[in-house]
Amino acid sequence: MQPPFLIIIVFVTISAVVAYYGYIQAKKRREAFQRLALDLGFSYLPEKDYNFAARFNFLEHMDDGSRRYAYNRLTGSIDAMPVDIFDYHYETYSRDSKGRRSTHHHYFSIFTLGLSRHFPELNIEPEGFFSKIGQALGFDDIDFESHEFSKRYQVKARDKKFSYDFCNTQMIEFLMAQHDLIIEVDGSTLALTFRGRLAADEIRPNLERLLKMRSLMPNYLFDD
Repeated sequence: MQPPFLIIIVFVTISAVVAYYGYIQAKKRREAFQRLALDLGFSYLPEKDYNFAARFNFLEHMDDGSRRYAYNRLTGSIDAMPVDIFDYHYETYSRDSKGRRSTHHHYFSIFTLGLSRHFPELNIEPEGFFSKIGQALGFDDIDFESHEFSKRYQVKARDKKFSYDFCNTQMIEFLMAQHDLIIEVDGSTLALTFRGRLAADEIRPNLERLLKMRSLMPNYLFDD
């Protein structure tokens, strides 16, 4: 047997092992999400949904790239507020100097909470983390009396007054104790976005952080 055939066999064997490992990990993740859905009283939808992203296309990355789909969806409600938690994927492409095309896969974990009122777009993310380059383009970076908060976070908003209402003293204290939150408010949705796919045991703590932020929004914002 010639060496090239040996190389091919080794390559195929390694690819099969990697694919099997990926299958086992995905299976374990689905099973963990199923258990979590039962604990939360939510529905669990593991299948890829190519139309789901359109519901949240106003959020960052939800209209980026191609082959956009949500999967591992946890759907339910808490205190009459609709909740959607899901893995999200899209693809982008590039070519090298020889014209060979490469596919780049982008993954996120996204948490959304429905609000009873509509609000102008607001984006909060750690300074230097990854910039909002889509809908927030041209927004002013809003500064606050707390120098440390302004140094830690980049806040962009269509309505400066709403940004101050949202980033009240209690909210600022809460956010200063966090290190990885990317927050969006747009319309009737409050959202958290995490780059990559969170482990199943990270879902509940981050859902609790999302609910905590909702509780820190002043009641007068929801008055008729």
